[in-house]
Amino acid sequence: MGKINFEIEIEIFKGKKCDYHQMGEKYKYPEDIGKLCPWLLDSINSMVRVLQFGGSLPWEYKDTEYEKTINPCGTTTEFIRCPDPTDAGVVVRLTRRKLEIPKEVGWS
Repeated sequence: MGKINFEIEIEIFKGKKCDYHQMGEKYKYPEDIGKLCPWLLDSINSMVRVLQFGGSLPWEYKDTEYEKTINPCGTTTEFIRCPDPTDAGVVVRLTRRKLEIPKEVGWS
């Protein structure tokens, strides 16, 4: 398996009447996955894995509120909608940031 060089933040970007989440909440992946609604977690998991290993998703949504940033060496954003069939309408913003990799320390 490849090396994970990115951190992932999950932010509740849009939504109403959700029993689990409020707009503006932020979570770290994978540290906070136990705090996420299972439907939401399931809908973002595969996309988070793509982002963690440096990939991006093909859609761009130019000139919309979901227009994303793509920077393979810095910050990338993606927007994902929860599949909950109610009118909650939760959308998350996934933000990938490059991890600072510490220089290896030699043995003395």
